[in-house]
Amino acid sequence: MMKDLDRIDRRILQALQEDGRIQNVELAEKVGLSPSPCLRRVKHLEESGVIEKYVAVLDAPKIGLGLTVFVRIWLKSQDAQTIEAFTAEVMQLDEIVECHLMVGDCDFLLRVVAADLDAYRKFQGEYLTRIKGVQSVKSELPMQKIKMTSKLPL
Repeated sequence: MMKDLDRIDRRILQALQEDGRIQNVELAEKVGLSPSPCLRRVKHLEESGVIEKYVAVLDAPKIGLGLTVFVRIWLKSQDAQTIEAFTAEVMQLDEIVECHLMVGDCDFLLRVVAADLDAYRKFQGEYLTRIKGVQSVKSELPMQKIKMTSKLPL
């Protein structure tokens, strides 16, 4: 992990968060470097793991996934075996796009995408509630998406 990013590294990261497909020449110009040193810095940020990967951000409703559901999960037990079994199952389910082990009221918080409420109900009944160790599932439906970003503050 690289916590000691300098001003130029931060500018590179900001530009790449805005446009991961930016050409190196344009990126170099934007951050005030020549292309070769800029490319070396990007490669270093990639190799050090600061840049994990490049992805395309899709518009979920446009590909038939118009419903987002936040799901709180309570397990029957919080021992390592139950948690590991649950997380292994979650990793196999593409509808679960985020999974967080929580401190507090519930054990896990999930973000699930589905075509619609019927598709989610089917997913919950056929998959979520059948995962070994699950005691309770509570679903929360957002009324409106106000902000969603993968861009981190630098």
